[in-house]
Amino acid sequence: LTGKEALTHFPSLGSPGGSAPGKGHVKQCELLQLSRKQKRLCRREPGLAETLRDAIRLGILECQFQFRSERWNCSLEGRPSLLKRGFKETAFLYAVSSAALTHSLARACSAGRMERCTCDDSPGLENRKAWQWGVCGDNLKYSTKFLKKFLGQKRIGKDLRAKVDIHNTNVGIKAVKNGLKTTCKCHGVSGSCAVRTCWKQLSPFHEIGRLLKLRYDDAVKVFSTSNDAVGHSELAGPHRHGHSAKHPALPRPTDLVYVEDSPSFCRPSKYSLGTAGRTCSREGNCDSMCCGRGYNTQSRLVTFSCHCQVQWCCYVECQQCMQEEVVYSCKQ
Repeated sequence: LTGKEALTHFPSLGSPGGSAPGKGHVKQCELLQLSRKQKRLCRREPGLAETLRDAIRLGILECQFQFRSERWNCSLEGRPSLLKRGFKETAFLYAVSSAALTHSLARACSAGRMERCTCDDSPGLENRKAWQWGVCGDNLKYSTKFLKKFLGQKRIGKDLRAKVDIHNTNVGIKAVKNGLKTTCKCHGVSGSCAVRTCWKQLSPFHEIGRLLKLRYDDAVKVFSTSNDAVGHSELAGPHRHGHSAKHPALPRPTDLVYVEDSPSFCRPSKYSLGTAGRTCSREGNCDSMCCGRGYNTQSRLVTFSCHCQVQWCCYVECQQCMQEEVVYSCKQ
């Protein structure tokens, strides 16, 4: 993802536009900021363009939710510049983007929105019985295989930034894999397990986002080191207990990694709009978010529904109540 996709408004697939039937997805592919190879794959996969668009939205919304109380709030402003650097925030963007793509592709397969894939067909599960009961497992196997082809990860980057970006991308994919679980349901008289069907199901994306945020909090700063045993350079992190100075510790496959310290994000820059005017919690994060500048206090009246009652038949009747709310926002 280049950082530009989320700023583009895409018409919905199938909307009238004079294009030939069945060619709507081709037009959608042209609107996405993709490489030549990716556009070719996109045109060959009906349903992929819409799935990519859904993944972009999913990744951005989850990023903004996880960082809603941080100085950097994953705003769209400054995102392209941020992706050119090796900050912790860049690491999270790569991970959450690849996780959203993996998750969205697997769900699109099971929802029937992709022509070249369908329900999960993992061995050991009685998938055909599951299909008979109207259940379709999320196809993570197809999703990860297609995504690595789509991202072109067979060519391992030689420079440090390329290695870091590929590593963080794989962290996002692994986070989705770790959330895959087998769900079973019993069918039979009075709920007995005369017939038992099982299928693969992904965790809600909020759980994956929360996991990646924890990985961001514990991200590892890395450098490049030569490995004489394998004949090429690899990522290395700070020395851990039990590792000698001659053999620095390698980051774990689940670690988010970065190569340069982040800016403060306190003031407007090419990476963010700063924190001036941001709302904060006086007991929680105002001191940190406002970067020592202090905060303004403002009272306002808010309207909300109250004293709701269910009326016969079939509707809820509420009164409108007002209450005073105190809002804290960072000073300029």
